[in-house]
Formats: sequence, structure tokens, C-alpha cells
Amino acid sequence: MSQEPHQEEQVQDLGEQEILKRLYTFCPIDVVGDDAALLSLSPGHCLVVTTDMLVDQVHFSDHTTHPSDVGWRAATANLSDLAAMGAEPLGITVSLGLPGTLPITWVEELYRGLTDCLNQYQTAIVGGDVCRSSVTTVSITAFGQVHPSRILKRANAKPGQVILVTGVHGASRAGLELLLHPEKGQTLDQISRDRLIQAHQRPCPRLDVISLMRQVMTSGEWGVGNGEWGSEIAAMDSSDGLADAVVQICRASGVGAVLERDRLPISADLNALVAEGEISEAEAIDWVLYGGEDFELVICLPPAMAEAVMSQLGEDAAIVGRITENQDMILSDPTGTYSDDRLGLERGFQHFQ
Repeated sequence: MSQEPHQEEQVQDLGEQEILKRLYTFCPIDVVGDDAALLSLSPGHCLVVTTDMLVDQVHFSDHTTHPSDVGWRAATANLSDLAAMGAEPLGITVSLGLPGTLPITWVEELYRGLTDCLNQYQTAIVGGDVCRSSVTTVSITAFGQVHPSRILKRANAKPGQVILVTGVHGASRAGLELLLHPEKGQTLDQISRDRLIQAHQRPCPRLDVISLMRQVMTSGEWGVGNGEWGSEIAAMDSSDGLADAVVQICRASGVGAVLERDRLPISADLNALVAEGEISEAEAIDWVLYGGEDFELVICLPPAMAEAVMSQLGEDAAIVGRITENQDMILSDPTGTYSDDRLGLERGFQHFQ
């Protein structure tokens, strides 16, 4: 006698309350369950709130991203925004738009990825919502706190500051390329391929850099009172690309910038793709500047501050340029091999284009 094939549970088989009941298992039981979450702030701190939305076939697809990786990336995107403001996370809420035919395992894996990322930063899911939708949509709101004197804003850039960038850039875009075109990158060893794919699927928010900066600044010559150094630093994350962050900081501050081509933080694995002829050098530079989704920090600060931070971060950071009074924003080559290239937002990913 033949057995009936196993029918995977779908969202529409469960209904809203049963879905929420299952998702509650990923949340602290003493926080969820009421109409709203209660979050406590440390005395004298400001609340920082950010929201980010991910839509199927726009920000992710089953072809390139496992549902747990969708969750991880969604958490990273929001925690990265908090880091760019100098804030520490308090919690997130998650709102889902789900097709009825979506397997419930997809939703559970999404939450598993969310919590895997959040647990590294002692952050919890404190609420959310679920509704029916024709397209799978994940909307995250993250809450953080920061002392008013340590808020980092885009509009704090000043002429004479240097531009410090954490991590490497272009790796996420390269990882996406390998996922979309598996035949590419065959000259790389498996470890290098895995690193590039991991950079795309599981990036990490740089909250560690904010914690380190607090230590450096409060122990150095720059703090007064409770460490009031925030107004001397401009910052933004590079989720939309390194060039995008520099341009947006400059526009908010009314200044310009010069990036030096030979200082750009390119990963060794991306350089290997160039060396093997898999991609051109120009394409690699484009991915570094405009590829996006590296979720590193772009920080503008006085040179002495930058050197103090660099002494702690070592090879995990690079000074790539300087802020200028002239409001032009360019990529320069000190060797003169390449002509100056103007930076612009239009060359990166833009919705509705």
C-alpha cells in the first residue's frame, strides 16, 4: 500500500494565532504577549529607532539566500544602522507579510537566523505582527540607546578630518556574483569562495567598533565630562556602498571628500578574482565603491582620533581619504595612473530606477 506524500505545513494551514504562538518561542517570554513591549533606557540616554524592510525578489530570493540567512541579514541591516549612530541595541520588532502557501518552516528558519545574529549582541525580538500578503515581506524596527554626547551624525564631518573605513568592501557583491553565477570563481580555492559567499549571506554589524571607540575616546584626550566626543565624529554604515556613505555624509555636512584609490579596503579574495582574470580591476573597484551590503562603518574624525582608533583595530580598518572644504567628492589616484573619478549616488543601487 503506497503512502501519501508528506504535505509540508503552510502558513494558511495554521492561522495567525498559531503562527504567533510558534514565533513567541524565539522571544523572551516576559516581554512579548501584550499590546506593546516595554524597554528601559539607561539614565540620560536617547532612544534611537530605525526601520528596514526586505521584500522577496528585491532584497533576497531562494536562489541565493536561505531563509535563515534572510533573517540574519535583516537583523544585521538594522543593528548596523544603530552602530552608525553610536548606539547600543535594546531590541527589535518583526512584522511579516506572508503568502498563505508559504511553508511555515520558511518562517521558522527566518526567525532562527534573526535570533542567531541577535544573540551575539544580547538583543531580543520584543514584538511584531503577521498579516497576509501576496509577496513575502520582512519589516524590522530596531531600538537602541545612546548618550546625547556620543551621538554620531552624518552632518558632523568637517574639513581636515580623515575618512576611516572598517573592514573590507566589495566582498558581499562578489559573493552575490558567485551565487548568481556558480560557474564563476572556479580558480579560487573553496575557502576563498566560502568567505565571499559568507560575506554576502552573513555580514556582521560593527557594534564592536562602537564599543571600542567608546573605550578609546573616554580614555584619551578628547572627552570632557561624560565623554562628549560625538560632535567631532560623522558616521554612516556602508549598506548602500562605500561611495554612497561618503557622498551622503558630505552632502549632510556641506563638505567634500577625496578618496585615494590605492587605500581602498579590498579583500584579498576579491583581488584574487582580478588576478585570475575572472573580473577586471575596474569592475572590482566598482564593487568596492558601489556594490553595497558590506555593512561596515564609514567614519570621519580628526586625524589624532583616527590614529587612536586604528591602533586598536589594526588591519580591520583603513584611512582611505580626507574631508575637504571644496564640496567635490572624488576618487583620486596619487600615482597619476588613473584620472580623478567623481563619486555619485546614481551609480549604486537605487529603488525605482
